[in-house]
Amino acid sequence: MFGPKFLQAGSCLHSSRLRSSSLSSSRLCLLGPWGLAASVQSLSQTISPRKQPARSSPFRSWKAELKPDFEESSFPASGQSTPFKVKSSSGDVQNVTDRDSEDSTFSNLVGEDAGVFDVKDQKTSSWIYFTLVLGVVLAILYVAWLDPNTGYGTAFVDALASFNAKHEVVMLEILFIFGLVHSGGASLRASGEKLIGERAYRVLFAGISLPLAVSAVVYFINHRYDGVQLWQVRDVPGVHEFCWIMSFISFLFLYPSTFNLLEVAAVDKPKVHMYETGIMRITRHPQMVGQFFWCLAHTLWIGNSFTVITSLGLLGHHLFGVWQGDKRLEAKYGESFEIVKKRTSVVPFAAILDGRQQLPDDYYKEFMRVPYYVIVGFTVGAYLSHPLIQWGSHYLGW
Repeated sequence: MFGPKFLQAGSCLHSSRLRSSSLSSSRLCLLGPWGLAASVQSLSQTISPRKQPARSSPFRSWKAELKPDFEESSFPASGQSTPFKVKSSSGDVQNVTDRDSEDSTFSNLVGEDAGVFDVKDQKTSSWIYFTLVLGVVLAILYVAWLDPNTGYGTAFVDALASFNAKHEVVMLEILFIFGLVHSGGASLRASGEKLIGERAYRVLFAGISLPLAVSAVVYFINHRYDGVQLWQVRDVPGVHEFCWIMSFISFLFLYPSTFNLLEVAAVDKPKVHMYETGIMRITRHPQMVGQFFWCLAHTLWIGNSFTVITSLGLLGHHLFGVWQGDKRLEAKYGESFEIVKKRTSVVPFAAILDGRQQLPDDYYKEFMRVPYYVIVGFTVGAYLSHPLIQWGSHYLGW
């Protein structure tokens, strides 16, 4: 599977049923980037003052003026992310969001619930626009960069090879330039968005990063078997299966950045998200971990100097991204990010094993969501498409 990390929603909180006879159907949905906006829908008439037996509850509630026995939520000093702490004096809480779990306790979250996707909240027009944007971007990418007759991709690779023709060196040069542009663009994101706006900066950022990312992928595919052979284990029983499983798992870590495809394509206004559920419970930097698994699988399988050098370059970029990503979130979310940082870890499962991360009983349901299903389908499709991908790369001749 050839897909090093070059790709980088709204949280909803579940509760059980309110026993108020006059609240026939309500829905409390906490949405938004880093911060959550409260909306209450389908309230029937007014809420009667009927009293409920006092019961203890681990939840806090969003304060609603319509119901006097709800207490106000506390907000972090940063103002952007809101802890969804819900407490009801009645003790029984209705399922008022679109989460699948009735038992999940999200009383301590200050970040977003990852991978939430509700079909009812989607606009057909937005996805039509996304499809059109994607088609236009791919067409421009092909004509301006990939096509040997009209694009600049071949000239770019040839220019790098003119300094040193060794394939390992050219691969490192491509990765260095991509890392400089990608990480540099991410560092300048806050300033750039203030200057030209979120959507315009996303288009500019993607327009520069995407051709370089494609160049790295194509060059890797074309030269993956070059260099000095260091080991050969492809005939060892079980190695192929191990490498396939590692590659598959790597994509589950690599692509949480695609949870907000409409933002990736600038159809929706792009935002910086601080997720705290799902795969973030395992590691705060899943792209880095996914890249490690991908490199492990491909380096073990191919076993030559070119793949080793490529893997070192990719991992170096992602390790820098760990530091840079934390700095960006700290600058944007302040105290809220410090809370998330304390109860998550960079090393997979470390926060869980030392007790800083408490998993809810129904933790597995945080993965039973549409974005993860899409990632699984994409991963299987990419594996089956290997012959086509390889043919396309050889056609370019880079």
